[in-house]
Amino acid sequence: MDSNAALTVSIAHDPNDIAKAINRALLGVSLEDFKDRVVAIHPNDTTATEKDKTACTQADTLRATIQFIKGLHPKKIVVTGGAGERRTDEVFRVMGYMEVIEAEEVEWFDHNLPPFEPVILPFGPQRQVMVNPRIFEYEKLVSLSQLKVHSTATVTLSIKNVAMSYPAAGFYGHPRVGQEFHPHNILQDKQAFLVGMLMRFPIDLGIIVGHPAMIGKGPLGGKAVETGLVLAGRNSVAVDSVGAFLLGFETLGVQHLRQAEQLGLGATYIPTNTREGEPGRLKIEGVSVEEAVKIFRLAAYGEAF
Repeated sequence: MDSNAALTVSIAHDPNDIAKAINRALLGVSLEDFKDRVVAIHPNDTTATEKDKTACTQADTLRATIQFIKGLHPKKIVVTGGAGERRTDEVFRVMGYMEVIEAEEVEWFDHNLPPFEPVILPFGPQRQVMVNPRIFEYEKLVSLSQLKVHSTATVTLSIKNVAMSYPAAGFYGHPRVGQEFHPHNILQDKQAFLVGMLMRFPIDLGIIVGHPAMIGKGPLGGKAVETGLVLAGRNSVAVDSVGAFLLGFETLGVQHLRQAEQLGLGATYIPTNTREGEPGRLKIEGVSVEEAVKIFRLAAYGEAF
């Protein structure tokens, strides 16, 4: 894959049909190397109840993503889950994922459950985590995340979606940060931990969906707003930097994105008016970032200021 393809962020918008937005966004991304590979799709499955499903990837989002990936002719598709607050199967049931998985005839796997195996991390406060070894069988990893703010990670996008899910809750406890069963150092520097996890478990395709987005408070209990926006790209640092910008944060305001860029894990979005004479390093396909900001602000705040 050439550098231009790797640093392309594709943006699409459809306020009435999120599946169409997902298809348009993914058509702007080079994905030929997914053919004949074991592809894992990890939705944001932190927690959900019958009364509030806004924090997680919606069932129609998961369905549209599976259907697009099928068109790439992979060897296998696995929906891989690792919920944080509740058991994964409970969240999958509440969110309607089980019906989607059955209808699309793909596999699903709960990587919160044993067996567990230690993995060494090259960066951050926690240098070893316990994971289910099944995740090593995934040849292509798709992080299917929501567009949300986060109280301690600033944003919770494609990087955090994987980084805080792979450490097995069956080993650490629900939630993982509660350290019910085994102590850890993740909270000593959570943002650096996200970088260490990205280094060890690189993401092959980041998809961020604002259906709904969450503002004000996150990752749970914030204001859910329907934006119809979808971001997609092969470099999760690049994709997340655009997502963070929509939420109101530049790269300097999100520690794990700044550190990831400094460590050579990707490039981030630079608004054209912030660094005189420095061209944008990302190639934006589809909807421009400026237009996406207007769409997001209108949906979230009622005005495109």
